[in-house]
Amino acid sequence: MTDWLLTQLADGRSVRIRAGRVVAVSSDLRAETDAVIDCAGGTIEPGRVNAHTHLYSGLAPLGMPAPLRPPENFVQILERIWWRLDRALDEASLRAAARFYVAQSLLSGTTSLVDHHESPGLIVGSLDVLGDVCAELGCRALLTYGATERNGGAEEGVAGLAECRRFVQSNTRPHIRGLIGLHASFTVSDETIRAAGRLCRELGTQLHVHVAEDLADVEDARRRGYRDPLDRLLSLNALPAGSIVAHGVHLDEPAVRRCSDEGLWLVQNPRSNHGNRVGYPHHLRHSRRVALGTDGYPAVMADEESALWLRAREAGDDDNAVAQRVDAGWSLVSEHFALPFAPLQPGCAADLVVRSPSGQVRHVFTAGQLVVHDAVLVHGDLAKISEEASHEASRLWQIMTAL
Repeated sequence: MTDWLLTQLADGRSVRIRAGRVVAVSSDLRAETDAVIDCAGGTIEPGRVNAHTHLYSGLAPLGMPAPLRPPENFVQILERIWWRLDRALDEASLRAAARFYVAQSLLSGTTSLVDHHESPGLIVGSLDVLGDVCAELGCRALLTYGATERNGGAEEGVAGLAECRRFVQSNTRPHIRGLIGLHASFTVSDETIRAAGRLCRELGTQLHVHVAEDLADVEDARRRGYRDPLDRLLSLNALPAGSIVAHGVHLDEPAVRRCSDEGLWLVQNPRSNHGNRVGYPHHLRHSRRVALGTDGYPAVMADEESALWLRAREAGDDDNAVAQRVDAGWSLVSEHFALPFAPLQPGCAADLVVRSPSGQVRHVFTAGQLVVHDAVLVHGDLAKISEEASHEASRLWQIMTAL
């Protein structure tokens, strides 16, 4: 692994990277055996974290067709758009979607992705497709398959959890981790939830699941005799500490406090929540363990942060609570990779972004590996990735339209 010395930062400091970590930050460092990058008066910061996303949606901006019947509520949005898209995916389209999404993420300075995947027609091996893309282009990732019963009943749920098990046990990519996943409480039975919890405990890992994104999830849990979907998941012993609860829009104050007490991570997704008209998560202020995700929107975290502040101020949310969410993703990935990601100091992971004096992303490192140099991908050709994405998108829309 190459050792690096980043020099000529705007504040006069230099940064030395060795064995995937920052080993020195000082104004008087000199090159030893390092490769030197002149930062030309720019700034340096830890790479951003997208704490909940969907790589499979990476082709959506490339002309995804509108549904024949406009959806009237959130469940119809899932049924008429996203669940049709995930059923249409095959290996080629999934790989193209992931490469396009990861490439754009790195070029925007996002070095860690927490992905939640579904592709009912391609369950076995789907996480390897995503893992290979992240490893190839140089992105750190937490990956899971969101087991569900919405297409094939209990057997589909078993297959989704089996893919999670297979990936957690077989993955050898050093900067990729596997989690156990459920799509959402309202698409699975109690037995599948219990099985997910058993698998978490057996493999010593955590769950990643959508919770209370829409009132439909809460109403489903209540029909089953639970207070809300969080109560259902906890009652069935499926949420070990460190698990990731995406959205939480319709969790009330006691539920959010319970998440905090249980050591769970909540992830707010402002652009998606606004676009899907599901509401604003007012009660997330009652937990300090709330990170920021995009829910499949491009991983330009500055755009998500702008949306967060806009929606928070419209809702009258607490500024201090909102500010904590911007940086909380570093703490989330720190727990899963057992090393610090911020602040920038000796010992932290060398997941770093160098910006030009104008603020543009110039160089990006993931685990000490240079993955973007002078605003160009090091391990991929953006033009070819974009061409492949355009080709696969056209084919995917044809398949999707026929479903």
